[in-house]
Amino acid sequence: MKIKTMAFAAAAFAAAAAAADEVAEAEKGEKEETSVVSAEFGLSFDSRYMTYGVVDGKDPILTPSAKLTFFDWVYGSVEAIFDVTKGNGKRGGYGNRAGKYTTLDGIVGVAHEFEINDDVGALSFDFNYIYEYIPRHHGSMDDTQYLNLELGLSEGSHWIAPTLAIERDLMADEGTYVNLELAHEFALVEGKEGEDPVLAFTPSVAQGFGNTSRTHGYFGETSNGFRHGGIMDTCLKGTLTWNIADGISLEGYVAYSDYWFDSNMRDAARAYNAEWGKGCDHSWNFYGGIALTVSF
Repeated sequence: MKIKTMAFAAAAFAAAAAAADEVAEAEKGEKEETSVVSAEFGLSFDSRYMTYGVVDGKDPILTPSAKLTFFDWVYGSVEAIFDVTKGNGKRGGYGNRAGKYTTLDGIVGVAHEFEINDDVGALSFDFNYIYEYIPRHHGSMDDTQYLNLELGLSEGSHWIAPTLAIERDLMADEGTYVNLELAHEFALVEGKEGEDPVLAFTPSVAQGFGNTSRTHGYFGETSNGFRHGGIMDTCLKGTLTWNIADGISLEGYVAYSDYWFDSNMRDAARAYNAEWGKGCDHSWNFYGGIALTVSF
């Protein structure tokens, strides 16, 4: 009996040791994968400058960006929006803005992704502060600040990946904007085991919500008297992602947005867009873009 007990104990000890070795190897691999600092550079082109489903620039924009992340947690980044043509300066009476930047953002934040399990997927969060300098509004509002929180859940076994984003304007009008997006990724060309697809298509639907300060801050002059928060823009989007090589990806998208659910906001969005001139006097918009990202 003692021999059997000792044999069982030895087997249990061996199994525990093997499990400990596996955990140690996994932790070692995780430590190796988590670098002290990583960098990301991006360049995107958008056919229109869109904010909350309305037009803030009827002509294309170019957005370069750079980001440094430390220990896979803390990051700092900077990005600027450049007008490609002279037309986007028309609205505020700023003349030809071609080749000039219209916003310059400095961003600091904390972001991380937690693997939960295969059924639930991975939970990601991103909390950041943005300081935005706006030279095109110099003399009236030359800067503003934001706090942003984004929570996301990868698909797991539930097929849908939800993302909740909350933006708080700290200076311009103290408005709050919330956006809920539901997406699903279709792998068109599979990658290596454990890696992202080489080519993927992701359709999504997103709905925006704003408090009274947010909607009135944007539609104050075109609101025709209404003053309430509520359901704002609805966006349907299709995104095609090509992971060209390790750390290099190219992404293109087409999107449609409109104000479907509130007639007051729909009229205000129509009037807001109409200030860009003939052909813009509607609440809906079709637009698209392409972005190149390099990380290492």
